[in-house]
Amino acid sequence: MLKTGQIPSKANPEKQREFLKNDLEPKLDEVKKEKRKVYFVDAAHFVMGSYLIQLWCIIRVFIKASSGRQRYNVLGAIDIFHNELITITNEAYINSDVVCKLIQKIYGKHSTKNIPITLVMDNARYQRCKKVTNYANELGIEILFLPTYSPNLNLIERLWKFVKKKVLYAKYYENFSDFKAAIDSCLNGINKEYNSEISSLLTPKFQTFETKSTKNKNMKIA
Repeated sequence: MLKTGQIPSKANPEKQREFLKNDLEPKLDEVKKEKRKVYFVDAAHFVMGSYLIQLWCIIRVFIKASSGRQRYNVLGAIDIFHNELITITNEAYINSDVVCKLIQKIYGKHSTKNIPITLVMDNARYQRCKKVTNYANELGIEILFLPTYSPNLNLIERLWKFVKKKVLYAKYYENFSDFKAAIDSCLNGINKEYNSEISSLLTPKFQTFETKSTKNKNMKIA
């Protein structure tokens, strides 16, 4: 049994292929030669509630549902070649100020190493704005914006799914503190107990789509 997947209706396969060939893959080749650092950047908004799963069973299974809709925001940047994750977290919202704090944190980690830094980001308004781009330019950091509707090219998206699978699906947390602690513990473990799984998951092999059809024969792993 295979679970159906989804393709953004406005995704442009041709632009995605061009972006991979001309922009992203050359940067990743430089990383392999230790001539550059590349981080995939994105925010996850974990809402305390029920994360249900599918399973074969004779009698329907019920799990406790957490009350409330408190949200734990994680803005992360990951270097997939070293499983190095840098995060900023809060319980309010992600905006351009938070993105600038993350950029500063990344810069502070590498400012003495004299190596160019590239951040791969989507087109969220709080990222693709003058405040963020100007601040990155001041620090000498390049921002590589993904083609629109291309979550499949942002490898950190796989990390967020991994976190949900490990600590949220079919799990009940009595309070928000326990909920946050579970997420933090998982994120802190990606370069430790989860290192092997993350290394297999976050490989620079990108899923692209030949057409907007959902048929498997029209899907391609680049």
